[in-house]
Amino acid sequence: MPHPLDNPVLSSLTGPHARFAQRRGNVLRYPVDVCPFVAMPDEPVAADWADAARLAGPGGLLPLAGIRVPPPADWEVTVIGEGTQMTGDDFKVAADPEAVVLGPSDVPEMLDLTERTKPGPFLRRTLELGPYLGIRHGGRLVAMAGERLHPEGWAEISAVCTDDRWRGHGLGTRLIRAVGAGIRARGEIPFLHALAANTSAIRLYEQLGFQHRASVLFAAARVPQDPADADDQQ
Repeated sequence: MPHPLDNPVLSSLTGPHARFAQRRGNVLRYPVDVCPFVAMPDEPVAADWADAARLAGPGGLLPLAGIRVPPPADWEVTVIGEGTQMTGDDFKVAADPEAVVLGPSDVPEMLDLTERTKPGPFLRRTLELGPYLGIRHGGRLVAMAGERLHPEGWAEISAVCTDDRWRGHGLGTRLIRAVGAGIRARGEIPFLHALAANTSAIRLYEQLGFQHRASVLFAAARVPQDPADADDQQ
């Protein structure tokens, strides 16, 4: 049987995150204001790419994680880079007394922080995917982390970021441990992704007890502008 983390977006949208799934044939996606990722079959065929095109619409951009089968030739593909998927079976978790649960009223500050620090996609409704924790100083949100993908039995730690003026104080590490504590309390295992080029982050995750599980290709594919192009692929 395939491992849930072999195709984590598909495992999430057919599992704990099924309530978010928008589906066309074998292709699923999150609402565009929740998470940008699209779930494709492990080896998509032409009909799957046509269904993906209909979900995204003409000119739509489909961020892909772990899909190495190329789309049709007339699609524009941007390779973001190779990444690593790391699991925290032996990750030492710890609750943090300063970490507060972030809610809808905090979203403007969360969007501002992630826009400035670029930890990866964080959208207006991303908060709905799982608990997000933050640390405030002087009433201002200076660091945050939370959960994104949720395959059965696993939860992805994501959006780990710290305001530049507060870097070097260990806030990210504390929040990773705190988010991990919530995951473990549910009997699940934390995991995360990082671009292979982000060696400093990978070193930190390794020091915390995360281990490399698999290499993942991150890319984005843009649907042709002419809707008829997608129909021709069937």
